[in-house]
Amino acid sequence: MAWLYLIVAGLFEVVWATCLKLSAGFTRLGFAALTVAGMLVSFWGLAEATRRLPMSLAYPVWTGIGAVGSVLVGVVLLGDRLSPLTWGFVVLLVVAIVGIKVTS
Repeated sequence: MAWLYLIVAGLFEVVWATCLKLSAGFTRLGFAALTVAGMLVSFWGLAEATRRLPMSLAYPVWTGIGAVGSVLVGVVLLGDRLSPLTWGFVVLLVVAIVGIKVTS
């Protein structure tokens, strides 16, 4: 169950980061409210996960899900363009997250 909390928390990190961008500096109140709600759910999920998982595992996985998810949302939904080198580093990030999980 702790892993489910952690995955949900990571996905909501992507939600709040995306909504933060769409809020245009908190000038669009609907997206600003979604940003805050996403933060609350994300932090709650992380807190629940760290009750059962070591922080040294949960936090890097949480940030990794948020980072990779945000990159994907940026590219797919927001039209961001990444160089091949940047994609290589995104792959390295995924490898690092999997490595942390496997070796813990």
